[in-house]
This record gives sequence, structure tokens and C-alpha cells, in this order.
Amino acid sequence: MRVLHTADWHLGQRFISGHERTDEHRHFLDWLVQTVREQQVEVLIVAGDIFDTGSPSNQALELYYSFLLNMRGTGCRDIVVVGGNHDSPATLNAPARLLRHLRVHVVGCVPDCFEDQVLVLDDAHGKPGLVVCAIPFLRDRDVRLSVPGETAEEREARIKQGIADHYSRCAEIEQVWQLKDLGLPIIATGHLYAAGAAPSDSERTIHVGNLGQVTADHFPDIFDYVALGHIHRPQRVGGREHIRYSGSPIPLSFSEVDHPKEVLLLDFKAGCLAELQSLLVPGARRLVRFHGTLQEVTQSLTTYDNTGYHLPAWADVQVHSELTQLEVADALLKVIQELDRQQLEVLARRHFRLVKLRALGEGEETDAPLTRSLHDFTEREVFEQRLAAEPEDSRADLLRTFDELLERM
Repeated sequence: MRVLHTADWHLGQRFISGHERTDEHRHFLDWLVQTVREQQVEVLIVAGDIFDTGSPSNQALELYYSFLLNMRGTGCRDIVVVGGNHDSPATLNAPARLLRHLRVHVVGCVPDCFEDQVLVLDDAHGKPGLVVCAIPFLRDRDVRLSVPGETAEEREARIKQGIADHYSRCAEIEQVWQLKDLGLPIIATGHLYAAGAAPSDSERTIHVGNLGQVTADHFPDIFDYVALGHIHRPQRVGGREHIRYSGSPIPLSFSEVDHPKEVLLLDFKAGCLAELQSLLVPGARRLVRFHGTLQEVTQSLTTYDNTGYHLPAWADVQVHSELTQLEVADALLKVIQELDRQQLEVLARRHFRLVKLRALGEGEETDAPLTRSLHDFTEREVFEQRLAAEPEDSRADLLRTFDELLERM
């Protein structure tokens, strides 16, 4: 069996100032259809966060359904889609019964019948060839019961144990281990934060400040491969080759400009993972960062070469200068107005003013620099600044409550 693992599409994402990503996503999905056909992929797994929001736009929905339709001509027999923390289970599950007739298996949330997460997929000869434990993002209600008065440490342990128990329960389903004994490979999916994972700054906090992070040891040995989503940087978990994040197919923030974008191609033989290879995803648009002195940033902007990309690059500019905010803004504006917007567009600008150190007792600077805009802060960072005005002994509880509210939103 040949399987392709991808995740974190975030269809419908709006970038800084509402910039659309539709063309980039369409470019990726067209490439994915072609790759599935050329690589003769038999099963496609999408490990959560298909959409960027629980109420996806019509454009995002059109991309999703058009992709599923285009996959019909590739030779891929089955598609497995599980929900992520950004996805609305209701939105994903609404057409699930219809899509099942097209061999698209959707598990938007933990089903009422626990065993419905286990999918037995046929091989090319119509016989059982692969088992997928299609586990979606596990919400708080799926992994623990609320316990009044529990401490933060007890809550963390309860969430972690709840996630581990869910995977163990799947592994212990009679059908799963019986098919494993018959020589079928077993894949588990997941959308979670694993201990040791290296995130970017575009993943939304889950499970109360990522307290629910699990380790590689929490996944039962019966799983031949664990296809994970949520972290946008492709990586192994705990150094295990068979427990992987595929990462997002397009960069979702400027923090991901240096991350490779890839999907993972898996070959199973004799009931085991025989080969794993990364396929680089070609980008339609480049995100770039120009940080330095005013002269360095100006030089980078005016000499930027966008060869190889058919969409204009989006730039994040940060200037370090002793000049005032107004002087830097005027100088940058003149440069930006001369740029070819078909090649490069500046979406974010910041000025970090360099101030000479003064001896104690000397006057302080009166022209304070604007170092960060509101767009540079996460919701959590804004709330942390608000907490500075609250009594110190109440801040930890308030922050935990805020994390829970943020997760549920």
C-alpha cells in the first residue's frame, strides 16, 4: 500500500490585513492531485485543520470539494480526513455520509460509537490491506471530566492521560489487533501538540496552553505509523521515524519562511513501513523577511528577485535605526512606492529605534520608539500585558481561564 500524509491546509486563511491565500491553496491542491496520480498513491490522509476557521468561506469550501472531485481521476482509492482544532466538526461531518460513497472517510470529531474511528481500507485486489485509526483532534470533553478544585498540575496530568488512554483504547479494539495479527499495517492519525515539537508562531494554543502534550511513548507499539497534524514545521516526534508531523503545505506566518514545506509518502510492505520519503511542495508565493539597518533593508527591497514564483512575494520589514519613527517611515514609504507590486508587496513594517545608553541621573529620551504594532502580538500576549495590572497571586488562574476560553473559541 502507498499512502500520502498531509495536514494543516488552513483553507480560507486570511493573512495580514486580510490578504487572501486562495491562489496559493489552489496551486498546492492542483499539485497534490498531480502528485497523487504520478506517485500512484492509494490512500491520502489529511490530519486535521483542513479549514482555517469553523465557518469557512464559500471560496474555501469550493477549493475543498473541487479537490475531492479532482481526486476521482487519480487512482487513489480512499481519502481519510480528520478534524483539527480549527475545524468545525459539524461542517466537516455534514456531508460525511454522501462522501463515504466516494470513498472519502470523514471523522470530524470523536463519534458516538467509538469503533467508528477504525477504518479498514481495501487493497488493489479488494481485500483488507490497511487499518486507519482515524483519531481527530481530541477536545477537552473527549479526554477528561471536569474536576472542581483540581490544581494546574492535576489538570495537566488528567489531559495527558486522557489522550494516551484514547489511543490505547483504539489499539485494544478487537478488530484492530486481529487484523494486525493477519499482517495488515496499522496507521493512527492525530491532531495534537507532542512534547519536544518545534512550533512556529502560527499554531493556535490547544489544551490549555499546550499542557496536554504527549510523548512518543504514549502511542502504542501496534501503530506502524502515526500521521500527525497541528505543528506547521515537518518533524519527527521523540526521534521516532514512524511518528511524524507533515507540516503545513504553505507558510502560514512569517516565522515559517525558512521551514521546508512537504508531504510524506509512505510505502507499506509485508505489514510494515518499508520506506518513507519527503516530497517538497513547490510554492506559488514566497514570504520574505528584511531585517537590519535602514540601508540594508532598502538594499534588500530594491534588489529583490522573485524569479521562480508566479505570485508576488510578501515582505516583513524591520528597521533598526537611531532615526525617529517618522524619519524611518518617510524613507521606507519612498522606497515602497517605487517597488513593482507584481513582484513584491510589503505587508508588515516595524521600527526598533536604537537609543544610546545614558549614565544614571541623566535625562531620558522623550521620543520613545514604536517597537511593535498590535499585529505583532498574539491574543495571549495582549492578555498577559493586561494581567500586569492585576494582583500577582491571581494572574496564573486568570491566564489558565483565558487559555481555556481561547481554545473553545
